[in-house]
Amino acid sequence: VDWVFDRVSAFDSHGVSCRLGCVLVRRNADDIYLQKSMNDKSRSQSLALAAVFSGYGQPFRLEEFSIPQPGRGELLVDIACSTICGSDLHTWHGRRMEPTPCILGHEIVGRIAAFGNDAPRTDLRGHSLQVGDRITWTIAASCGECFFCKNGLPQKCEHLFKYGHNAIAPGKEFSGGFAECCILTPGTGIVKLPDGLSDMIAAPANCAVSTVAAALRMSGTVEGATIAVLGCGVLGVNAIAMARYLGAAQVIACDVSVERIAVAGRFGATDFAEPDDLRVMLQDLTSGRGADISLEFSGAAAAAAGAIAATRTGGVAVIAGTTTPGANLQLDANDLVRRMLTIRGLHNYGPQDLLTAVDFLSATADSVPYDDLSGGSFALVDIEKAFAASSELPGRRVAVIP
Repeated sequence: VDWVFDRVSAFDSHGVSCRLGCVLVRRNADDIYLQKSMNDKSRSQSLALAAVFSGYGQPFRLEEFSIPQPGRGELLVDIACSTICGSDLHTWHGRRMEPTPCILGHEIVGRIAAFGNDAPRTDLRGHSLQVGDRITWTIAASCGECFFCKNGLPQKCEHLFKYGHNAIAPGKEFSGGFAECCILTPGTGIVKLPDGLSDMIAAPANCAVSTVAAALRMSGTVEGATIAVLGCGVLGVNAIAMARYLGAAQVIACDVSVERIAVAGRFGATDFAEPDDLRVMLQDLTSGRGADISLEFSGAAAAAAGAIAATRTGGVAVIAGTTTPGANLQLDANDLVRRMLTIRGLHNYGPQDLLTAVDFLSATADSVPYDDLSGGSFALVDIEKAFAASSELPGRRVAVIP
């Protein structure tokens, strides 16, 4: 059998385990064997490659599985591009747990390869869908019938399916973005992408930019508002650009990173502050009131507290970045009552927010410097390198191309 040295892990001079590469495994019936070349283009057309994540500290396994026929209500999509989200990095670094083995990746662009029986033939706009169309889709599929679906929270569906978050099973392997194909399940919101929107710009619409759209939708009136954005990574700078696009009068960027603050300026921020100076700056800018809307995207409990402190009496604070356990937050109930604050938590988004995200990206593709957020691209077979690069490039998106 042809084979290649299985370079998985080693130990550095301090005895710390280091990732060195991927295990490439080919599954064919009951046989498992190492494939000679990661770039072999002679694979059977009935097989597709996927990067299987087995848990923290373990290398991705590049495995080939049979390409499934889409079932009732399903679509088969050939993946064109997937970007590495911060949540993917949290899982890779062991900061949060996902069922394993799984295919990570949920910020995805692909082309329709096949329709199952009764699969949707129109997207969320009512535009017709056909084989070859370039699409993105909601991070989750929802039932549309449960309590949460009927009350405006489809992302909390009682029967939720999330792309890139589910354990794989025989015949159900292709459920994430770091693979050559993906099966879209019933209840997924699909959006056909305009030709002028590149894969690299469009992919984060599926998570980061839609979450921003949801945060602004929940915030009330954006036009003419003074908005503070705490955390100027990918979500934060997109929030700045979208707020300006929607007519915000002032958008104050708050971050500890000089580099991120510089990017925030290019995305439309009108003013800049370090966390310790934000409240005083806002009072100076607003005759002592504070921000009409404060948006937290940093993931730090201190930033969540800062967002609440920065918000004016009667204003709205949306906390969206803190998605790992243990970020405790103290509130003065008297302050909350007397300032009549609205504090909203946000996790993921609804289908309407994906439409907003795609429209926004399409409208601003030539005016907003989205290339500033690019961390480059890697082939699927180099996924270990892609994750390592993404870890070193906070505030940027690294793409994985099958």
